[in-house]
Amino acid sequence: MSFVEYGDTIKDGDTAIVFLGHESMFPVKVQHGTVTQTKYGVIRHSTDLIGKKYGSKVTCSKGGWVFILHPTPELWTLNLPHRTQILYSTDISIITMMLELKPGSIVCESGTGSGSLSHALIRTVAPTGHLYTVEFHQQRAEKAREEFREHGVEHLVTVTNQDVCKNGFGVSNIADAVFLDIPSPWEAIGHAKSALKAEGGRICSFSPCIEQVQRTCLVMEEYGFTEINTLEILLRVYNVRTISLQIPDLGKAAEDNSSTGFDSCSPSHQGSPCANLQQGTVQFKSGVPLREVVGHTGYLTFATKS
Repeated sequence: MSFVEYGDTIKDGDTAIVFLGHESMFPVKVQHGTVTQTKYGVIRHSTDLIGKKYGSKVTCSKGGWVFILHPTPELWTLNLPHRTQILYSTDISIITMMLELKPGSIVCESGTGSGSLSHALIRTVAPTGHLYTVEFHQQRAEKAREEFREHGVEHLVTVTNQDVCKNGFGVSNIADAVFLDIPSPWEAIGHAKSALKAEGGRICSFSPCIEQVQRTCLVMEEYGFTEINTLEILLRVYNVRTISLQIPDLGKAAEDNSSTGFDSCSPSHQGSPCANLQQGTVQFKSGVPLREVVGHTGYLTFATKS
């Protein structure tokens, strides 16, 4: 099993996603003799998982069932253990596009955090590219190395435990792109420029506060970066539902409405006005935004090394 290569069957030691529903899923490490508890009952790894195909429908001990999915960076983002705040798919997708990443690209990242963006970057640059990721916190760096090893991508990533603002990324003039997600990104702009290739490399800085963005942009200008651009990605979800509305009364006679089948008067009231004429209704699909929407996540500032 690898996050960048698809495997057909579930093997001992794999990381799999137990899918109970779109709002309920979690990762599990498959091991002989281990059981996993769900609200539908027990899943026995030895008999229910190992050797089965990914995507299989597995019946639990209480009669309920779940699907076992092959892990992807998108599913990992939704299910990973949070050691820090993470980036989600809306920001990750624009980052990989605006940094112009492709298979074979060399990318530097700081900090590693929970590894949400890291897994997406690795999948994008595989099979011949490489990710150099720097994490200041020692325990988080060690946990990231362990996860990359378990997920079969350790040959595509190098994890370094150091302060990127003081010591840089440990590489020079080879990176196609640099990503910064640190409290003071302006202190690492010089190291980012040194890590980027001689000309045309791209940089992205993620910051939750506009004051951080302003200071970072000023330092980018000092180091000669061009095409400086800041984006804010806001996700607005619509709830598609069927609604009913009354057909408007445009002043037509009651008998005309009766002929269309929209409204009718009972025979006992013919010859007299219909006091309580019931208008017809029509149903149609409508998209209504949710009342509560996840708001601001952060600002993405992009620039190019000239």
